[in-house]
Amino acid sequence: MKKKYSLIQGTIILTLTGFISRIIGFFYRIYLSHTIGAEGVGIYQLIFPIYTMCFSLTAAGIQTSISRFVASKIATKDEKTAKDILVVGLSISLTLSILVSIILYRNSTFFAVNILDEPRCADLLKILAFSIPSGAIHACVNGYYYGLKKAHFPATFQLIEQVVRVLASYIICFVLKENKMAVTPAIAVFGIVAGEFVAMLFCSTSLIGRLLRVSLPKLTLTSYFPYAKKILSLSVPLTANRVLINILQSAEAILIPGKLREYGMSVAESLSTYGVLTGMSLPLILFPSAITNSVSVMLLPTIAEAQATGNKQLISKSIDSTIKYCLILGIFCTGCFLTYGPSVGVALFDSALSGTFIIILAWICPFLYMTTTLTSILNGLGKTSSSFIHNSIGLSIRILFVFFLIPYFGIVGYLWGLLASELVITFLCVHSLRSYTKLDFNPYEGILKPVFALGISIGITFLIRGILNRLLHTSILLALVIELSIVCILYLTILYCLRSINVKKIKRK
Repeated sequence: MKKKYSLIQGTIILTLTGFISRIIGFFYRIYLSHTIGAEGVGIYQLIFPIYTMCFSLTAAGIQTSISRFVASKIATKDEKTAKDILVVGLSISLTLSILVSIILYRNSTFFAVNILDEPRCADLLKILAFSIPSGAIHACVNGYYYGLKKAHFPATFQLIEQVVRVLASYIICFVLKENKMAVTPAIAVFGIVAGEFVAMLFCSTSLIGRLLRVSLPKLTLTSYFPYAKKILSLSVPLTANRVLINILQSAEAILIPGKLREYGMSVAESLSTYGVLTGMSLPLILFPSAITNSVSVMLLPTIAEAQATGNKQLISKSIDSTIKYCLILGIFCTGCFLTYGPSVGVALFDSALSGTFIIILAWICPFLYMTTTLTSILNGLGKTSSSFIHNSIGLSIRILFVFFLIPYFGIVGYLWGLLASELVITFLCVHSLRSYTKLDFNPYEGILKPVFALGISIGITFLIRGILNRLLHTSILLALVIELSIVCILYLTILYCLRSINVKKIKRK
């Protein structure tokens, strides 16, 4: 019961923080779209494959390894080894991050011209290089706290990072405008550096305070290398997975604008379209994934702990519940994005194109949210190679769609590729988990009920839409927020009522 409570509590904390961060991020993106324009957003978005590549090489796999091993050691009451693993993982990650940071800084022009095919990214990459060591420390400390199931610490650090990022960008932009200087995408990159640095200071202070309250780990060379081997054995497949993902994402970043030009767009139009997709539409589709990301983060140590103690029943129940609730969330989001996508695109970003993208992307929601959590379960079980293979196949499909379909169908060809890849990854994840444990999925609970509840909820809301529009005709955005809130409340209420009816029927039988 205590384990279940810590999972739920951690998920709620991370979800609330994730929503707050994403709300801040949305207003930040709206601010950027008005400050540096759609083309500027497109140039800014181009650097993210390089940024995530650096994070993947230096911290992502090690963070997951730390989380998993700390959770398994805490489950067996071996807190000393858990601290040793943190120190070893942190030292490896920090060393790698410094090396990668130097390489990126010295070769920023090469990466911008030869990889991103956009020389204007060179200065942005130079600035970005300073954020990598801070990000590595931040990630490792987060991994340690996730392993301890103390989600409030990473949640706080995440919120601090996001707030500082936005404030730093705003202050720099204000100073530039006051001095009548050009505002470029560099303001957003300076924000990343400031956010990671301040978050690193907070998480380091928190960690040192915790280690001082208990006994500091005492590592020797003879104990260091076995721990390093252990961490690397799990992190290397994860890192390879992340690196491959980022290579393919970099290929996407390079190919999409180029293939859009083959379709008939100019350089400015292709960058603007890419900026609208990656800086406006996709973030909106990913907004509800704050819930599934939080569940994923908390599931990994929970599954690792269950595996360490031989609790297969908890693992099986976690998989079934994950599929069911991800479908409930995904079906709701699909319905809402299909219904309100165009209005939201115009109200938030003043872009009809973003609304068109939202409608097409809406169909990936159930699969996108499910793959996030199922992949986390696979990683928690130590099946990192399976995750690697699944993501490789899915991303290869996306690249094929980019290469062959965009020249003929435009950006829509890429959106079809996203849907196809998420379908394939979901199927592969479910297949892998079925080989480990028996799945007891009920289509009536996971699909039919949510679809019925969503249809009724949207239907009722349409009936009262006229009243809302008359009352709030001056604020389209406020009317949308209220309407979506009503749909959400009705959806959850109907699902709860249907659940209650089933319970009564079972009792009668």
